[in-house]
Amino acid sequence: MTVAAMELLTFGLGDLVRAAGRRGHRLCLLTRDRAVYRHELARLAPDALDLVDIDTLDAAACAAALAAVPELGGLINGTDTFGVTAAEVAARLGLPGPDPAAVRLVRDKRLVRERLRERGLSRLRAHRVGAPDPAAAAGLARAVGLPAVLKDTAGTSSRGVWLVRDEPALAAALAAAGRTALKGELLVEPLLSGPLYSAETLSWDGETRLLGVCSRQMSPEPAVREEAAAFPVAFPDAQLALLERWVGGLLAAVGHQRGFAHTEFVYTADGPELVEINRRIGGALVGEALRRRFGDDVYAAEIDVALGRRPALLAAPPGTGPASGFVLRYAPRTGTLTGWTGLAGLAAFPGEPRWYPTMAPGDAVVTTDDQRGCTGILLTEGPTAELALHRALSAAGSVHPVVEGPPGG
Repeated sequence: MTVAAMELLTFGLGDLVRAAGRRGHRLCLLTRDRAVYRHELARLAPDALDLVDIDTLDAAACAAALAAVPELGGLINGTDTFGVTAAEVAARLGLPGPDPAAVRLVRDKRLVRERLRERGLSRLRAHRVGAPDPAAAAGLARAVGLPAVLKDTAGTSSRGVWLVRDEPALAAALAAAGRTALKGELLVEPLLSGPLYSAETLSWDGETRLLGVCSRQMSPEPAVREEAAAFPVAFPDAQLALLERWVGGLLAAVGHQRGFAHTEFVYTADGPELVEINRRIGGALVGEALRRRFGDDVYAAEIDVALGRRPALLAAPPGTGPASGFVLRYAPRTGTLTGWTGLAGLAAFPGEPRWYPTMAPGDAVVTTDDQRGCTGILLTEGPTAELALHRALSAAGSVHPVVEGPPGG
């Protein structure tokens, strides 16, 4: 049987191929850009999977391509940008999959906030922004209050997000939004105060298991850039149980019934408050951190969900593998990436450091404001998330991206 995917996260393709193979299945990946997976593809045999080059936002074309796949049993829905299209294609082909309406809801951060507020699961109110007119800053500031966050309702990878603490900053953010290609609309809502985390969960028909909580270290304001993360955070058992119930309630409210979810939240002085819900395994190296903690069951669960089968990971024992910490290494400026210094010395650091490049020499660095400026990720292990992160920060500090040429690539 074949299990297909219409795009995946940058890392984890090899694990999915192996998980499918262990169950006697073959993976077929539809993609509009093979370069996204070059790190993973370089480590796989050329015939390890089937690759179909296609516009993965074209539902009709993808449905036609998948209809020709022999013994197609399921379609993995593992990304944000392509999730709605994948859900529509799965429904068209009669494959197991989420309700496309639920996927569309989760893709709209404003509608998610409204749904949760209606059900008493969020204290915040999101305000829709029409045209991003700087002259509207005063009215929005009065309606929402400051500090606030202005963001794309369908944004990903920290793009299209502006943190503002006063009216002039809000006006500048609205001007910047007017120059930005947005994937959805604009919303503005109060800015939450407290540390940022993500809950990594797996659900099946009303049952949600909290696999663990990942820390999220962001850059200093006003930039919105993920710098580092660690998994699993050592919350007290009672607090983890509270978070599991809370996140399960959020996911049920937005119609997420099956599969992984990556739910970002701020732990405020009044308790947890949602930032956003993503119907997938967390990005960057969250999937790798889960795999190291729980073993092969993680990617096997993605295969099982795609095939409409209850994943064994839901009832598996607590993870006993190492904790992970990882650091994103950003280019120092725009230009052309020529390589990195320090990679040869990583073996001297504790925690078995491993480098995961997200760019290749010759790639243009077009911005350093968000995750598009990340050139690679350094991951280390440890007995706790705290120690793993200390090791990752130490090792990553020795790796330096080298950028040459004029700014802008």
